[in-house]
Amino acid sequence: MGFDPVVLFFVFGLIAGLVKSELKLPPGLYDTLSIILLLAIGLHGGVELAEQASPALLGQTLAVFALGIALPLAAFPLLRLLRFPRVDAASIAAHYGSVSAATFAVVIAYLLARDILFESYMPLFVAVLEVPAIIVGILLAKGVSRDTDWKALSHEVFLGKSIMLLLGGLIIGMLAGKEAIKPLEPLYTSMFKPVLAFFLLEMGLIASRHMGSLRTSGPRLVVFALLFPLFGALVGALLGSALGLSVGGVTVLATLAASGSYIAVPAAMRLALPEANPALSLTASLGITFPFNILVGIPLYLSLAQWLAA
Repeated sequence: MGFDPVVLFFVFGLIAGLVKSELKLPPGLYDTLSIILLLAIGLHGGVELAEQASPALLGQTLAVFALGIALPLAAFPLLRLLRFPRVDAASIAAHYGSVSAATFAVVIAYLLARDILFESYMPLFVAVLEVPAIIVGILLAKGVSRDTDWKALSHEVFLGKSIMLLLGGLIIGMLAGKEAIKPLEPLYTSMFKPVLAFFLLEMGLIASRHMGSLRTSGPRLVVFALLFPLFGALVGALLGSALGLSVGGVTVLATLAASGSYIAVPAAMRLALPEANPALSLTASLGITFPFNILVGIPLYLSLAQWLAA
């Protein structure tokens, strides 16, 4: 069985960056591709959500929201044990309580390539997991402080690009329905993998730039960025199994719980915790955890889901 070409695009970008190649994609392409991917994920989820909305889904959504609170609460003491300063530990914990939309896109493509079914309302869980970890991270860093500009922070969290695109796509898909959305279907069918491939090429180039931070942050960050995703995946898989999700659904939830944000959370942390070192969080989530998840983690999480279902 050959390698997944989408993943190979990431490896190509990573190697090109590490060897200091002159390869660069046009500056605005990353933003364009991320907009297309997030909207496509949201649209697909909205179309399916319109057909599957139920009280059971509400219960699952609340459980996933609780997962978004629990993960940073678990990450924070581990980071403090690894001797990270309180503010940096809280910031990194927030990144790992939230999710990576790119990792979500990769696991979806991975499952579709193998004809493994999953609950199609999973994009709703991506949107739900983006928010709670940010609030928990701020509270872990400094508690409820009069210095925090909650209005500006709320604007960044709830009206940030990734949340708006996901929720916008969900709402459009839900209101339009399957028949009306058919002309846009290529966004999340035939176009999805080519767009994801170019996005991952750029992600590889970006990730290579953060590898240098390992010289200053040392092995402690590597230990956390490799071990905590495994813990998160286990918790996510157990929750998915308890919620009665399919093998594919359990795999997706495990992957979400194992991922770390590098879009929504960094922007919010810049506002709320400007004293935190962003290089630590981005090196961990983008430089270590993201490559680990798409190269090794996702097949591992699928095996875990299959074992739990056996």
